[in-house]
Amino acid sequence: MDSVRERRVQYETSGLDRADLEADPISQWNVWYAQAESAGCVEPNAMVISTVRPDGVPDSRYVLARGVSNAGFDFYTNYASPKSRQLEANPRAAALFTWLQLHRQMRVTGTVSRLSAADSDAYFAGRPRSSQIGAWASPQSSVLADRAELERRVAAIEDRFAGDSAIPRPPDWGGWRLQVVEAEVWQGRPSRLHDRFRYRRDDRGTEWIIERLAP
Repeated sequence: MDSVRERRVQYETSGLDRADLEADPISQWNVWYAQAESAGCVEPNAMVISTVRPDGVPDSRYVLARGVSNAGFDFYTNYASPKSRQLEANPRAAALFTWLQLHRQMRVTGTVSRLSAADSDAYFAGRPRSSQIGAWASPQSSVLADRAELERRVAAIEDRFAGDSAIPRPPDWGGWRLQVVEAEVWQGRPSRLHDRFRYRRDDRGTEWIIERLAP
């Protein structure tokens, strides 16, 4: 469509210098997340997680980062879902955070591992009851005959736990952690001459090296 091909947005920002950056990607993410939150960005903790299917085809979807620490980014899902099965088979992933209102993005690649049962239990216990019921009721990514089938499953779970003050975590639901191996921050600039910096580990894997990349 011509309207798509001809669409132009000039990124009028002050840019990004090496001196502006934190020494490690998690610290930099925390700074940008706080600024995105203050700017009113929608779902500033949303990230696209990309995995690889058994046939080698990339697979991406949005999830919400629910924990951020020096150990990495945590998110939660159904362990029987395609994303979890793909991570079990190939425990590496890429993540993309985008804050469009600030013309910023951050790309992350790294290794993944399951969170402990205790961590998953603690997070699940803090979810709204309706979300807990949904985790039990939905066979994530399975084919449903219609919406009514899902609603029947929800009603059955509501009946099952009707007299319980707390709902336990489903055995096939829990958390993953993406440990950062490499990251890139991107700040939009006029005329597509953007600022890009890459964080990568040194040869010993102990220090972060920061390099400016061509836009």
